[in-house]
Amino acid sequence: MQWITDILLFMAALFITTIGAGAAFLVLVYLRDRLQNRNAIHRNYPVLGHMRYILKELGVFLRSYFFAADREELPFNRFQRDYVNNMADDKGGVIAFGSDYDLRADGAVRFANSFYPTLSEDVLHVRHVTFGADTAHPYTTDSYFNISGTSYGAMSGNAILALSRGAKLAGAWHNTGEGGFSPFHAEGGADTVFQIGTANYGVRDKDGNLDGDKLRALAENPQIVMFEIKLSQGAKPGKGGILPAAKVTKTIAETRGIEEGQDSVSPNRRKDVGNADELAALVARVKKITNKPVGIKFVLGRPQDLDDMLETFQAHKTYPSFITLDGADGGTGAAPAALMDHVGMTLDESLPALMSKLSYYGLSDEILVCVSGKLVTPALIAWALAEGAVAVNSARGPMFALGCIQALQCDKNTCPTGITTHDKKLVRGLNPEIKSVRVANYLTNTKKQVGYIAHATGAACARSMDRERVFRIGSDL
Repeated sequence: MQWITDILLFMAALFITTIGAGAAFLVLVYLRDRLQNRNAIHRNYPVLGHMRYILKELGVFLRSYFFAADREELPFNRFQRDYVNNMADDKGGVIAFGSDYDLRADGAVRFANSFYPTLSEDVLHVRHVTFGADTAHPYTTDSYFNISGTSYGAMSGNAILALSRGAKLAGAWHNTGEGGFSPFHAEGGADTVFQIGTANYGVRDKDGNLDGDKLRALAENPQIVMFEIKLSQGAKPGKGGILPAAKVTKTIAETRGIEEGQDSVSPNRRKDVGNADELAALVARVKKITNKPVGIKFVLGRPQDLDDMLETFQAHKTYPSFITLDGADGGTGAAPAALMDHVGMTLDESLPALMSKLSYYGLSDEILVCVSGKLVTPALIAWALAEGAVAVNSARGPMFALGCIQALQCDKNTCPTGITTHDKKLVRGLNPEIKSVRVANYLTNTKKQVGYIAHATGAACARSMDRERVFRIGSDL
């Protein structure tokens, strides 16, 4: 039949054409590789040499999906990512046939169960705490698992909106990060902690200094419940953030108070805080302007550095309402490897040190402690609460709930899940209505699991645990 013959001839022609085009392409690549002199592998092994780089890129994903064990990958392993997704999907978090967690490994977190665990079905019940009792507008909350600093600019508007909505649904707070209070935070409606970064984004004058009038105007917004002065953060202590010009859209520029289409570079420290006296003065100034709780955020370098700070607070009779202690293993965005790998103390070192110092100076009740830094699972959250923290803040956990696949492209504006990009084609894949529910599920279900641990130890609630109920293998904590 003629039509069959025509189809076969067409397919044969298409095949020959494709082969011819492919061959021509390979010839062009061969010539390019041979004639260039920048890459020795390509020049010595034209065409085939590209496989080395292709396999290098694919190796990251092959290890993640096929070769790495469930609990060995970094920065977050498959177990941790699957845990967040299960909580976000409201699946429970139950495992079968025993744990693959190495119970005897150095640093393994263990809790002392009670012969008489708490008889309560309400695992979400927890005592309230009040931040800034000495201010005109203190903040009282029962939330102890919240969303850490996620800057608009580093993250897309859809991501910020979903996080804020999710936090509101879960009764948690949402920290703005250094990028300012955006329209997406406002639309999301969650209780918001406004972070005052080193560049004063959102509250800066034309010279980059802290603008008291802008700060006062923000404080009049009831959605903003606390302010946090950032000295340093886990990913890059001693280094400011960089938002490339391509990401500085009109809305981002207006939110931050900077020029559109220009690199947004934060100083590596606050220009107005070079010592403990200046820090105490800034805390007092922000408290006076806002009449709301004011905290400070930092990564601890040495425990003895706290002595000068706390003694100065006592001398000035000025105290931050809270300290947010970030661990050296924190950080949602991109940072220099030298800082991320080697600078600062991790929380398992710094949190006990901070709590001991506050106790020594009699400030445990005066200054509340929040922590952040890679705490996404119930055991680590419970550990931090038992050490004395009143709240744990997480950014990367909620990011996984948004759909983050740990593609490690946070700095390239190519995030495939639309979280850390402003490419409209990628951002449109992130549905704030659906993702906000996942974020809320993750926060709420994780708190349930923390409650299970607390009740197993005999504590009345998560915030009632203490250091006597937790220990780490190979540690004297």
